[in-house]
Amino acid sequence: MKSITVKALSTFLLLAVMACGGKAEKKSNETAQADIPANTLEIEKPQLTFGFIKLTDMAPLAIAKEKGFFEDEGLFVSVEAQSNWKNVLDRVIDGQLDGSHMLSGQPIAAGAGFGRQAELVTPFSMDLNGNGITVSNDVWSKMKPNVPKSADGKPEHPIKADALKPVISEYKNSGKPFKMGMVFPVSTHNYEIRYWLAAAGIHPGMYTADNVQGQIDAEVLLSVTPPPQMPATLEAGTIYGYCVGEPWNQQAVFKGIGVPVTTNYDIWKNNPEKVFVMTKKFVEENPNTAVAVTKALIRAGKWLDVPENRAEAVKILSMPQYVGADEVVLANSMTGTFEFEKGDKRSMPDFNVFYKYNATYPFYSDGIWFLTQMRRWGQIPEAKPAAWYEETIKDIYRPDIWKQAAELLVTEGHIPASDIPATDGYKPATADFIDGNTYDAKDPIGYINSFEIGNKDDSSL
Repeated sequence: MKSITVKALSTFLLLAVMACGGKAEKKSNETAQADIPANTLEIEKPQLTFGFIKLTDMAPLAIAKEKGFFEDEGLFVSVEAQSNWKNVLDRVIDGQLDGSHMLSGQPIAAGAGFGRQAELVTPFSMDLNGNGITVSNDVWSKMKPNVPKSADGKPEHPIKADALKPVISEYKNSGKPFKMGMVFPVSTHNYEIRYWLAAAGIHPGMYTADNVQGQIDAEVLLSVTPPPQMPATLEAGTIYGYCVGEPWNQQAVFKGIGVPVTTNYDIWKNNPEKVFVMTKKFVEENPNTAVAVTKALIRAGKWLDVPENRAEAVKILSMPQYVGADEVVLANSMTGTFEFEKGDKRSMPDFNVFYKYNATYPFYSDGIWFLTQMRRWGQIPEAKPAAWYEETIKDIYRPDIWKQAAELLVTEGHIPASDIPATDGYKPATADFIDGNTYDAKDPIGYINSFEIGNKDDSSL
């Protein structure tokens, strides 16, 4: 198979699909341009199986498949929904999946020694933003009087957890622990809800070797619930709020069972969300395949951030084999708006970002943020020297693969050269957080020590 070029194999596959009445007509105008020369890569493994969880931010995988971007690279890809994030991780590590849509924290934790350990790599960041924090109607009715109002009488945003603090006290005084859900211990959602709570002086709990639930000293008890089950778990009263990706916040609004109170865009503007992950072994054995996959995903991200393509993306994601949610629910966030209290729909053009702001590039600084949060909350139990953070993330985040893929796309005419960032892998320091705190990835220990709640480390390390 190594002697067959991508272009030759792609032509064969396309003819076969057309003969079967397949989806050749779905190929975009971009991919149909015959005058764009294709770079030839010797694909080591053309038949691939990728996993995902039913969330809006799996979109690059669905689009790369449905718009023929994988086919253009000579790849036959099956995309399969998985039951939960642990299953995703285990199946990639065990080789049952060649790669997967994954929580940013999963490959990082696997490399840093928290949970199941493995050598995983991330050549592609799937999106920015995309999450929200939703509370039950009862909790919202108690929070709402504590939220400042704007001139139009609507709640001022962003809504800080200060408005939740007296509600938690009320529950505690009545003998009820305040319970909230997140999707996985090393998920962005866990760190975002913890950040939001702690910024208001609410302790979300610490992890220790004996308390893997992270509930030591907790004023809010956080537990794991798979994303699609969040609305039903809220409706049943098992939890009083949750942090999850779309469409499961908007689903609560649609069903009338809860109210989103903030998004992660407001917790950390243009924060990294999911990543695409393969094992280090797979990448070493199939380097050209890894580059080809990354090329297809970059093109999918670019296609998704063309505004006029979002309506079609919503239709694709609504298919049962992908997210399977109602189009109206998906469209709420995917088409540049977000609905909070029912009827309070606000413009949020950057709620889902798949390509802008170098969204697809795996920045070291994004990965280091997750390491700082793992240390802050005790998932990394011992202090580490500052150099450890950079060394650890460089084994996991692979911008070299991304750059090789992007440079090929430039020569093919699919993306402009200006879309390749001139960077050392670090974004500038930023204070775009809900509490105004500054994050500088080149000073991870100083960042950890800047918080009132959480572990503190010796700055001389």
